[in-house]
Amino acid sequence: MTTDQIILFTLFIIFFGMLLWGKFRYDVVAFTALMVGVVLGVVPTDAAFSGFGHPATLVVALVLIVSAGLVRSGAVFLITRTLVDASRSLGMHIAMMGAIGAVLSAFMNNVAALALLMPVEIQTARKAGRSPGLSLMPLSFATILGGMATLIGTPPNIIISAIREDALGEPYRMFDFAPVGATAAVAGLIFVALVGWRLIPVREDAIANIENLSEYMAELTVPKGNKAIGKRVGELAEAAEKADVAILGVIRDGKRRYGPVRNAVVQAGDILVIEATPDALDEFRAAMKFTVADEAREERLNAAGDGVEIIEVVVPDTSRLVGKTALSVGLESRQNTVLLGISRRGKRITQQLRKTQIQTGDILLLLVPRDTGADVTEWLGSLSLAPRGLKVTVDKMVWLAIGVFAAAVAAASFGLVYLPIALGLVVIVYVLTGILTLTELYSHVNWPVVVLLGSMIPLGSALETSGGTQLIAAGLVNVTEGLPAWAILTALMLVTMTLSDVLNNTATTIVAAPVGIQMAQTLGVSPEPFLMAVAVAASCAFLTPIGHKNNTLILGPGGYAFGDYWRMGLPLEIIIVAVSIPALLIFWPL
Repeated sequence: MTTDQIILFTLFIIFFGMLLWGKFRYDVVAFTALMVGVVLGVVPTDAAFSGFGHPATLVVALVLIVSAGLVRSGAVFLITRTLVDASRSLGMHIAMMGAIGAVLSAFMNNVAALALLMPVEIQTARKAGRSPGLSLMPLSFATILGGMATLIGTPPNIIISAIREDALGEPYRMFDFAPVGATAAVAGLIFVALVGWRLIPVREDAIANIENLSEYMAELTVPKGNKAIGKRVGELAEAAEKADVAILGVIRDGKRRYGPVRNAVVQAGDILVIEATPDALDEFRAAMKFTVADEAREERLNAAGDGVEIIEVVVPDTSRLVGKTALSVGLESRQNTVLLGISRRGKRITQQLRKTQIQTGDILLLLVPRDTGADVTEWLGSLSLAPRGLKVTVDKMVWLAIGVFAAAVAAASFGLVYLPIALGLVVIVYVLTGILTLTELYSHVNWPVVVLLGSMIPLGSALETSGGTQLIAAGLVNVTEGLPAWAILTALMLVTMTLSDVLNNTATTIVAAPVGIQMAQTLGVSPEPFLMAVAVAASCAFLTPIGHKNNTLILGPGGYAFGDYWRMGLPLEIIIVAVSIPALLIFWPL
């Protein structure tokens, strides 16, 4: 190996190791690796930031903006409102929601599709009186599967197309992925709807019903002159039991009192640590005339608008709250919002809520000024679990939004307009017609993914230029020497799928796609089936909650454990490989 190859392989090993460690966010790790590569001379200085202007990066950003426009116009809500029925049997409901999610994710980013449908799914589960955990994982998997069918459905397909353009001179068109991707998606959806959801474990210690999903660790303040002052905490047990809440502890002077608290005498300003559902919490607060915050915060909240309301949000990994506290981000001072409670998959919170670091998948109970819930949710970068009033649901804009998007897809599909240009024109129309505001152009771009792509593309190019991908490809070819073509494709899919289950699928695609091309060149066959194999495999991350962002988003609301995903995910991945290999050989022959 050359010196450049050694440096690049070392960088990638460290990069993947840091992703597995999870201490730092993937965009920070990727940008650091890029800068180190430039300093060490393996990435040319003039190419250091080429990834940020790369078509793949631009398309990913534009797809997210267009997805937001389809949501804001009411186009997608119109579909879900028409088709979703809580009275259906669970199997039929999963099949219907899976089909809707798959179709939507084929034409909008699959993360955006899940973000839209997840609140609908949770509300449907509440109406049906069942656990959302029974249907959220199938919905997540369905949106991942649907994204494989088109160019814009998932970032791996966009990256594969861009790599094909660089290597072979022409990108893939909108529906070039459909023969294999749609075939695999349909097979996967059938499995999920008929068998897969039955494999999801239901544990007594997990969130087993919809009421438990909303049990929060919360805090209530004892104001001056309250009737509870001077009483022992144990004397409040009757009122607590009547409201169905549990008093777990007392915070006094900013410090949590541990051990038995039944005999603690209640003082003005004490904060009672409560475990309860939102309704029970509010009932107990009203009955005891407690407050949700100290006097100063309560006055500021009431003065901020015409009354207050409670909202529930789930925290994705891109939220500004992840790794921070409500106090440090200025939730109260900047948004006049009080953190009422945290639900963390049944785990107890031991710190004061305002000083508790928020984790990905947490569900937060927030008290906000009336009619500001959507703005607060967007500012936090979180997802609402309650019915959401869309900001711009003007009926006359629905068909305009759909028509413009459909025209752009058609133009790009027939090669009349370059895809990034077509999507860019859609964004312009959405802004000029008021479907999206200028602020929303930037707030709906997933900047960590943009930074990841912009950083990884130059590193991937450097690895290919240095001959590093040739070494990896040669190694895989040697391991599979003497095997038939379908076995070699299977090996490539399994390696890519395994990486995608534990790493970001974008990073996996950038490394695996050039390897696939090199393998094809070494074998003297067409690179098309190898590129398609990477596209399908990189999208299929079903074994863990960290392989795909959709799986992370449902972790908290579904009450899942880390090890729950593989039960449905492993047979699903086996089915995808079994269906994809014949489809690859038929539609993209060697």
